[in-house]
Amino acid sequence: MTSRPPLELPASTVADPREAPPLRWAVVSPGHIATQFTETLGRATASRAVAVASRSAERAEAFARTHGLDAAFDSLPRMLAAGGFDAVYIASPHSAHHQMARTVLEAGYPVLLEKAFTMTADEAGDLVGLARERGLFLMEALWSRFLPRFDVVRSVLASGLLGEIVSLRATHGQHFPFDPGHRLHAPQLGGGALLDLGVYPLSFAQMVLGDLTELTASGTLTPAGVDETVHVLASSTAHPRARASLVTTLAARAGNDAEILGTEGRLVLEGMFFAPGEVRVEMHDGSTASVPDPTSTHDGPVGPDDGLAYEAAEAARRITAGDLESPLMTWHDTIAVMEALDAARAQVAAPRTTPDARPEETAR
Repeated sequence: MTSRPPLELPASTVADPREAPPLRWAVVSPGHIATQFTETLGRATASRAVAVASRSAERAEAFARTHGLDAAFDSLPRMLAAGGFDAVYIASPHSAHHQMARTVLEAGYPVLLEKAFTMTADEAGDLVGLARERGLFLMEALWSRFLPRFDVVRSVLASGLLGEIVSLRATHGQHFPFDPGHRLHAPQLGGGALLDLGVYPLSFAQMVLGDLTELTASGTLTPAGVDETVHVLASSTAHPRARASLVTTLAARAGNDAEILGTEGRLVLEGMFFAPGEVRVEMHDGSTASVPDPTSTHDGPVGPDDGLAYEAAEAARRITAGDLESPLMTWHDTIAVMEALDAARAQVAAPRTTPDARPEETAR
């Protein structure tokens, strides 16, 4: 009897983020995610943040002091006029993304824009058109797309190891008790589960299956009228046998795992599927294999708190090379995901609002 060779999975090909070209970053909207980004730059890349802009001079100055930045500004236009940096990272609530990113692009600077990219696909298309017209780099900062874990997923899929894809499941649920003052419950700030949490499973499905089609969504709304829990079912032209089942909620913390089922085996992402972690494959013949994510331990080049280093490094490489977009999160990908989010929000009657003129006070 001939024994089968042991199952082996491809290792990640993602380069050490510390080897990416150094950039000087300006940070907009100094909240929680901006703090993570700024600290990660210093710990895990050759780049650093040098300037910050906030509508509040006190917040900007406090952020600059805490993180050793060179300059703090009480408005985005003042920071752009002063210059002294290579690229701009925008970390405001997504209701302000379109206006802020447009202002930065019009000033001639590359942009790394937090997810969800904008409030609507139309806004996303407008920014992409402007970036193309001005010849400027623009990328959605959906950090999971750039992690070594997702690189392994893409390699496994490209190898055909799983056979024909027939099903994909992904969930992202967190517990945010109703608080009308919190940005996730505020319609004017783009609140709701879909834009903040659901973007992860929908983007994962689009990465694996291609653009989603025949999308149907059902869900519930919070007392403030934003989407609280949403179930999405979708198909894909690229994988006609496949169906995606995606769930997001603000009402309960979920396991937040994901799996891809193929005719020859399945791929499993346990824990928070959108964060650093291992990739496991279980074949129908009983063989299994897994690949750890170097970011999930302290043994690799980047520690478990520094997953944002990979998106920053990708942006630095592309900007330095003169590229306008990243193949890991293309403009097409971003717009396609925004179209899927638009469709899901419309079906659960989530309101579309005009952004508040002062959204930054509840920065991420």
